[in-house]
Amino acid sequence: MIVCIAEKPPAGRDIARILGANVAHDGYMEGNGYQVTWTYGHLCTLKEPHDYTPWWRSWDLDTLPMIPDRFGIKLIENEGYKKQFATIKRLMQSADAIVNCGDAGQEGELIQRWVMQQAQPKCPVYRLWISSLTDEAIREGFANLHPQDDYQSLYEAGLCRAIGDWLLGMNATRLYTIKYSRVPKQVLSIGRVQTPTLAMIVNRQLEIQNFKPEQYWVLSTIYRDTLFTLVQKEKEDDQAASSRGRITNQEEGIRAFERIKDRDFEVTNITQKTGNEAPPRLFDLTSLQVECNKKFGYSAEETLKHIQSLYEKKFTTYPRVDTTYLTDDIYPKCPTILQGLVPYLPLIQPLMGTKLKKSKKVFDSSKVTDHHAIIPTGVNPANGDMTLNEKKVFDLIARRFIAAFYPDCKFSTTTVNGKVDTEETAPSGKNKKGKLDFKATGKQILEQGWRDVFSWGHATKETFTDEDGNHKDDEEKTLPNFIKGEKGPHQPTLTEKWTQPPKPYTEATLLRAMETAGKTVSDESLRDALKANGIGRPATRAAIIETLFKRNYIRRERKSLIATDTGINLIATIQNELLKSAELTGQWEKKLREIEAKKFDAHQFIYELKQMVWQLVQQVKYSYTYPPQN
Repeated sequence: MIVCIAEKPPAGRDIARILGANVAHDGYMEGNGYQVTWTYGHLCTLKEPHDYTPWWRSWDLDTLPMIPDRFGIKLIENEGYKKQFATIKRLMQSADAIVNCGDAGQEGELIQRWVMQQAQPKCPVYRLWISSLTDEAIREGFANLHPQDDYQSLYEAGLCRAIGDWLLGMNATRLYTIKYSRVPKQVLSIGRVQTPTLAMIVNRQLEIQNFKPEQYWVLSTIYRDTLFTLVQKEKEDDQAASSRGRITNQEEGIRAFERIKDRDFEVTNITQKTGNEAPPRLFDLTSLQVECNKKFGYSAEETLKHIQSLYEKKFTTYPRVDTTYLTDDIYPKCPTILQGLVPYLPLIQPLMGTKLKKSKKVFDSSKVTDHHAIIPTGVNPANGDMTLNEKKVFDLIARRFIAAFYPDCKFSTTTVNGKVDTEETAPSGKNKKGKLDFKATGKQILEQGWRDVFSWGHATKETFTDEDGNHKDDEEKTLPNFIKGEKGPHQPTLTEKWTQPPKPYTEATLLRAMETAGKTVSDESLRDALKANGIGRPATRAAIIETLFKRNYIRRERKSLIATDTGINLIATIQNELLKSAELTGQWEKKLREIEAKKFDAHQFIYELKQMVWQLVQQVKYSYTYPPQN
């Protein structure tokens, strides 16, 4: 008998149906030579400190650091879990072969491996590795099963992550709580990813609080109903004007205004450039969470819940991914996937009957490791049960996928340069001549291309924002037809402005910051390069943010994430930069990814982490000065 074990009951029943295991038993399905059972997500966990020795039950500095010689696992204390595990163990111990059908990712591998370690089967184990739960994907996966040993490095990376979180979380939380907590029973919770994430929010908030606004003035003028802004200083030693049109001295601003107010404006140059804009990237989990937060206000956890449900309902592919690319072998399947998107037929018809575009920005097997970008499976969305929120998420994914095969958007950018000649009397009595230069730009869409996909029907408009969430003016803006050398009157204005502090993090901008270890990057290719050092994994970042809420370290004010006094005080208390640095934590994440890619030794990672925890405990344990509290 071949025993198949899925991660959740719905997936198990789908697999059983495909395999012909149609006889229902308590906790499994049977038939056609198969027994198909399932977990409920995590059935096992790492042992707690007191499971190793009663000495570690007490929260006492003398018990630290807690570093087991060998880590162990145990069943989670839950009667339903224990009952299901008993069924799994009985089936596995009499099996001829086992097929691990857990979610095809690091966490899914860890869940099933731990269950099998507890059940102790003695037969060969194989791995089902699929990117969607459609009938076709399941059949294809069972026709191409892999030996479980092929995924040993994936398991080792997941195990190292769990052990690393245990070592740092258990020891640092007890260490700082015992040493610095001033409120009875208040736990100062510290985590390998949680703490640097909180530090990013706190540091941004302190930067805002300590920001000192600076006054400046902008000189601009309206000529032929077009706004021109000062772009060039009048002379090299004039520090009053900057290349961005900012004037930091009011007197200089008034002088400049007076010099141009009664003089003609002259157009000095007109340039037009045409360009192509490629369709937006396909979604990985983080970019989907960012877009849903911007458009719909969904939290990262809510988006993950919706996309996980769409995956389980067979509408979309595996969600916990960190790539925006597809493998080359997906390309031949794309016409069939598109044809399945029946509600989007008006958008798909222009693509049918022609060879689909194959862009290197979409199809690149070298950019994909375990799973490709999130795309529709080709299951008709009109035939299934989606909630309203799931429909919104699916619509984003479907339109991005369709747009990938549309032509580039073509546009032209027009830049008009102008000047106002100036003249003033110098202290010597001689007239001094000069000029002030101004510029206006306009963008005109020549061919909509892929933008047609996002303007059709009841689409939520694509957002165009920078990394801080500031709106980028991407609307069509056509300038009048100017002629070089033309002159005429204009209406200058001198506007007083103040520099602005950075914006608080939103969930969207925090997710991006976690992805790039705190570095602000808008260029997609540069962001891809930094992902290796990002903190947390796509699937865990939402849970980290929710943990900060649950522990009252942060709160929401509309879309902004605000650190509470508790969160600010915790970061002030932690003096060790290893615990707070997103960059250093990102380096650990890079090693975990290298373990998965068989480029770094798992034992070395655990050894380094144990050394780091030991040094941290010694440093804090024997420190007799208390960090300042806010």
